[in-house]
Amino acid sequence: MKRIVVFGVVAAVGGLSMALAAGQRGGNQQREVGVTQVRDNLYMLTGGGGNTAAFVTTNGVVVVDAKNPGWGQPILAKIREITPNPVTVLINTHTHGDHVGGNRDFPASVDVVVQENTRASMARMEQFQASGAPGMADRTFADRMTIGSGPDAIELYYFGPGHTNGDAWVVFPSARAVHTGDIFAGKAVPLVDAANGGSVLHYAESVGKAYAGIQGVDTIIAGHTPQTMPWSELGTFVEFNQDFLAWAQAQLQAGKTPEEAAAEWTLPEKYAALGYSPNVAGLFGGLAGRIQRLADEMGGR
Repeated sequence: MKRIVVFGVVAAVGGLSMALAAGQRGGNQQREVGVTQVRDNLYMLTGGGGNTAAFVTTNGVVVVDAKNPGWGQPILAKIREITPNPVTVLINTHTHGDHVGGNRDFPASVDVVVQENTRASMARMEQFQASGAPGMADRTFADRMTIGSGPDAIELYYFGPGHTNGDAWVVFPSARAVHTGDIFAGKAVPLVDAANGGSVLHYAESVGKAYAGIQGVDTIIAGHTPQTMPWSELGTFVEFNQDFLAWAQAQLQAGKTPEEAAAEWTLPEKYAALGYSPNVAGLFGGLAGRIQRLADEMGGR
């Protein structure tokens, strides 16, 4: 079967470069951080890349994701408007520049926590390669970690590869909320970064494990949507990815190239009615790139 020549590492680096460039282009512009209060002590900060969460605890603030380069200070400034408590912990949901780019602006005293595969991916990024580079992960977890206790507790989970091979799910039990990062970025065909271990074949499985395994949550802070969503939306996203996988596998098994299959893709009516986007982001090879990744995972069809 014909293969896509420019994909994998090149596409991943290109995607990251675009994210970094976006942050740099904003260097002379005012960086406005929007705020949505999700619960009494949980906030969603928008703008400048992936959504950031700020969880105000008794002794400090736990931040999830730091947006593009140059957005760390605006995040910290906005948090100071919310609470005098210092930022004590920064959790990155995955390795991409629009989620870790602002890490360098956080104080050295902040404890940076990521899934163990994400740390390995971060170590390959230019911004973290210098010895003692600011914002590099301090602690990692494999499948689960608890930070804090009582109403201040945060539960971290890893359920398998999807967007990358280190997608962390960050649960705030007392707020009945979860930050999904980009494994659930929004209601659309998801991005899959093969160079950082992302998987089309296992995407629905990983998200399905999260939907079954995370309890007591009713609100989602997704990776890039400007509003929160109800927990039930994750169940629909599982079904969407199951249907997409079945369709893509059938196309490959029928002997179609990824390009041919991608040209025939249309968003099913039932998902269009639920607000899913018919557009597919072009990073990582676009839709044909997702199907090529699946072909590789199925054994190089």
